[in-house]
Amino acid sequence: MASSLSSAVAGVLLLLSLSSAGKYCPTTCGVADYLLNYMPGVNQDIDDMLYELERITNLTEGAVEKVDYMKDSAASAQKSSQSDAYYKRSSSMLDDVLRFEKTITAQEQQIFELQSQITDNERRMAELKQLSIQLQQKCSEPCKDTVEIQPTTGTDCQDIANKGATSSGLYYVKPAKATEQFLVYCEIDSFGRGFTVIQRRRDGSVDFHKDWIQYKEGFGYLSPDDTTEFWLGNEKLHLLTTQSTIPLVLRIELVDWEGNKKHADYAMFRVGPEVDMYRLTYAYYFGGDAGDAFDGYDFGDDPSDKFFTSHNGMQFSTHDKDNDKYDGNCALQDGSGWWMNRCHAAHLNGKYYQGGRYTEKDAGEFGFDNGIIWVTWHNRWYSLKETTMKIIPINRITAGGGQQAGVKQFGGLGDS
Repeated sequence: MASSLSSAVAGVLLLLSLSSAGKYCPTTCGVADYLLNYMPGVNQDIDDMLYELERITNLTEGAVEKVDYMKDSAASAQKSSQSDAYYKRSSSMLDDVLRFEKTITAQEQQIFELQSQITDNERRMAELKQLSIQLQQKCSEPCKDTVEIQPTTGTDCQDIANKGATSSGLYYVKPAKATEQFLVYCEIDSFGRGFTVIQRRRDGSVDFHKDWIQYKEGFGYLSPDDTTEFWLGNEKLHLLTTQSTIPLVLRIELVDWEGNKKHADYAMFRVGPEVDMYRLTYAYYFGGDAGDAFDGYDFGDDPSDKFFTSHNGMQFSTHDKDNDKYDGNCALQDGSGWWMNRCHAAHLNGKYYQGGRYTEKDAGEFGFDNGIIWVTWHNRWYSLKETTMKIIPINRITAGGGQQAGVKQFGGLGDS
């Protein structure tokens, strides 16, 4: 019964995670219905266990009384006569006493186990009731069957913001070379800046261990409330980053498990076509407080560490399409797709580790640093909690008080 309840709790948590991972039913009313249907059965299980506990307790009390009676009878028989018959009878009675004592011990163990199960079930019931209360609060409004998509369209999110859109959400964009429009999440702030979000990690709900086609087309879930994880897709990145004469800035935003936030910006960010394996290029590090991990890092293992962990100019690799500079397969070892060198100092598509810190043993078969890594902030054995990759034209990045120095380096485009 305890194992079935554990499975139920796991099922509830799975339903909750699925609802937050892009099923467009944010009130999760179905989970509440599941709990309400499930709870009577659990209550009945607990009642049955209490009845069984009471029955075993009664049996144990009867056995104790029987043992006391038999001990008294044995002592009386020994005092009343010294005959062999009484000795044999006393010996038999003592054997019965020992047998009953063993039975009592076994029953006491059963009682202890049942009490432990009841305690665990009561704790889990309390957790389920708390979840039910939370879900009932969420279900105060009807469940939405369709996702809300904003009506304004454009070539990217900045174009959409320029047309008057002021709310962040889902929009259709159609870059200049695209044959059809596609859906993106636009982050539009109070300064009129429209960031096109190309990657989001939040809670580990989406597995980033995907093949070349999946990274090409994109995967995960786009949600209007920005609560889900996704990779927009390499082909879309290529179309978005090669359509304009105004250079783009890639902004990378990071959150660690202590709630600290940092960012890094890269100017003139581009992703090449598939024939060039979606090569990553940028002109220079634009600024930020997270450090320039894309430039590589000296781990102290080898003099060439920094050169072989830089990412500028690297082609994209997946476990089934190896384009890195390593004799082995970095993407296969790390279980994700990324612009690998030999192998990396930054890896935002890595494995999601709850709590952040992990070891070579946690990393599985290969034992390499395969977490969500940005080594100029945290070391290679610390996996970040949240990451965002988003792009915006360089002439808009400073509208909210961004990196002025980087704009001056680029000849004042930010002032246009």
